[in-house]
Formats: sequence, C-alpha cells, structure tokens
Amino acid sequence: MPKRTMTGVVVSDKMDKTVVVKVEKIKIHPKFKKHYRVHKKYKAHDEKNQCKEGDLVVIEESRPLSKEKRWRVVQILRERETSKEIKIEDKSLKEDKEDKKRGVKEEMKES
Repeated sequence: MPKRTMTGVVVSDKMDKTVVVKVEKIKIHPKFKKHYRVHKKYKAHDEKNQCKEGDLVVIEESRPLSKEKRWRVVQILRERETSKEIKIEDKSLKEDKEDKKRGVKEEMKES
C-alpha cells in the first residue's frame, strides 16, 4: 500500500528535528456547493533540521516516531525568502518612490 503524501507550509521549527506543517485543503459543502478552506497541522520529522519557517514542503506518512509525530519531511519544494532579500527589495522600492516625489516637487517649483 503506498504511503500518503501531502504538501504544506512549515509553521514552526522550534523543536529539534521536528517541524509543524500546516496543510490546507479545499472542500465543497454538500448542500450549498460552496468552496471553503480547512487546515490541519501535522508534526513531521526533519532529520537534518533543514526546514525553516515559511518553507513549502512535502511530507510522507511513516511509522510512529513519537507520541504525535507520524510524518516525515520528504522534500523542500520552495524555501522562504530571507529577510535580507526582502529588505533589499523594500529599500529599492522606497528609493524609487522618493525619486518620483522629488521629480514631482521639482516640476511644481519650475511652473
């Protein structure tokens, strides 16, 4: 029998060799046919402590590893953006906005 796999986002990596993965599913209400989202958190084994908060990972069902841990991380699909990359992008956007403001102020002074 094949093992179940799920894709989710790492919510917490504070434990040693364990991550909490939030898996979201979209369900359809049987009577009203409306789509709605439900989520569940799973504790998964991360042997090398590679996963960080915000990573998109694939988890696979396994034998019980502890009281609540029945999943293991198979693959990291996408790593989260580091704070340095985000700060650099924010600074460049702010500089662009300031340049535009300066240009508008200079035009107003000239006219």
